Amino acid sequence: MTLIESTPARPARTDICAAAPRAHPRPEGQDRYTISEVVAFTGLTAHTLRWYERIGLMPHVDRSHTGQRRFTNRDLDWLAFVGKLRLTGMPVADMVRYAEMVREGEHTFEARQELLEQTRRDVLARMAELQDTLAVLDYKIDFYADARRASERL
Repeated sequence: MTLIESTPARPARTDICAAAPRAHPRPEGQDRYTISEVVAFTGLTAHTLRWYERIGLMPHVDRSHTGQRRFTNRDLDWLAFVGKLRLTGMPVADMVRYAEMVREGEHTFEARQELLEQTRRDVLARMAELQDTLAVLDYKIDFYADARRASERL
């Protein structure tokens, strides 16, 4: 599973959620990272990375001849995308379902789009709630600032 999706009839397209992907520590072809390097780069724990792999949220991660996981730049891109999905509040089950659809191929484009559109609607609703909450906080802060100024004039 990667964020780069292509078919023989269609050139590779990058499916990223940010305007520009984060720079990779190593160039393509030299991108073999240990789990501890991925932990340092992503801020995720080794336990979380193993769990993502176990539940199917991560694609198959290559292993060295000694059995150690070897992550690639594409894995780092995928983890960055999963991090964005986590920030949206998307349930883990939906993230796993999305990952499964990516592995299934192009025939799932519509379902993936629908899942992301629903997530976007949820994010927009949460943003509206947070804007309302911010307005209440601003009102209270102004109230106390005005009350403090009034008491200082006495």
